[in-house]
Amino acid sequence: MRWLVRLAAFQGAFFALTGLWALVHLPSFEAVTGPKTDDWLVKTVGILVLAVGFVMLVAALRLRVTFEVALLCVSTALALAVIDIVYVANGTIRWVYLLDAAVELALVAAWSLALWRARDEPALWGRENAEPVGGRRRLGRRAA
Repeated sequence: MRWLVRLAAFQGAFFALTGLWALVHLPSFEAVTGPKTDDWLVKTVGILVLAVGFVMLVAALRLRVTFEVALLCVSTALALAVIDIVYVANGTIRWVYLLDAAVELALVAAWSLALWRARDEPALWGRENAEPVGGRRRLGRRAA
């Protein structure tokens, strides 16, 4: 579970800082990412990314990275990577977004590995009382 907590903390901080940057200093954000036609949309996405990052950080700080939190982490990273790649490819946004896509895909890979390693952790799946069977935990059965 330690890796899940670390990943949630890293991704949460990354998302929070990215979201805050777009909100706090739009001119420097646009200097790096390129000019935008709809500032309200940049700020909306910034607030949403900040909110998701905050959830990740709280889960990490509480040491409660459940499957639902992990799914939020993986799905948002994958969604942002796809958006980055598609819109760089069609010329809508600058190439610098491919750097973000690389980070997002690295997070997806790290989460995949961490979830595989934690596949027998009852706390991840919300079954803290699963009883061990044959040296491994068997999910779905409650201890008496």
